[in-house]
Amino acid sequence: MFSKKNRNQGPSWVEVVLAAILSMILGVAAAIVLLALRPVIKGAPPKDAPAGALYYVEGSRDFNRTPEVEAKKKRFVAGDSVTLQEGELNVLLGASAPTPAAPDPKKAADKDKPGDKPAVPDKLVDIGPLNGRIAGGKIQFGAPVTFSFNGLSEMVIVQTQGAFEKRGAVFAYVPETLYFGGCPLVRVPVLRDLVLNKLLFNQAVPSDLYTAWTKLAAVTIDGNTLHLRMP
Repeated sequence: MFSKKNRNQGPSWVEVVLAAILSMILGVAAAIVLLALRPVIKGAPPKDAPAGALYYVEGSRDFNRTPEVEAKKKRFVAGDSVTLQEGELNVLLGASAPTPAAPDPKKAADKDKPGDKPAVPDKLVDIGPLNGRIAGGKIQFGAPVTFSFNGLSEMVIVQTQGAFEKRGAVFAYVPETLYFGGCPLVRVPVLRDLVLNKLLFNQAVPSDLYTAWTKLAAVTIDGNTLHLRMP
């Protein structure tokens, strides 16, 4: 009689609550995926841009100024104030990124053998180069991120816009907007920090630049110029 009563008993409150939480998590995850896959249009928005459209404008790269950027980097590390234009900033970001490893000739030869299965991507998540854009007193950072699984891949543009504020003793980048594809995340603390730290600012800053950065007295953006002022 006791076991029959248990079999006829409905779900407990614990089971109901867990089911509701699981449904909510799955719903949120599905919404994030759908929003992330919304198309992001590369280029400046036109005057008659449709409502809800999301655009991504890359910052310029001025590699002709590489010698000047290297000179500014040395001056900054030495304790001097410097200014950076958009093109110079992207030269510096490119110089700070790690150099990709040379391909293994043996792996390349094995991949080209006839009759082999299609090559499986080495990375499930492949993060493209970080790009900066300075405009209107704000700074934008963005990067393409490609997710690959089981022979399928999808590229998502991650972009954020904001400015620098002093947090404690060090100036930190504070995002005002953050988009993972077409999904806004700036008001979702856990996901916001995950995207910023793992997909955008995932490269370690060289120690000499970081040491100099901790000594800054002010970080300001004037139009399309970034000012780094030492005491």
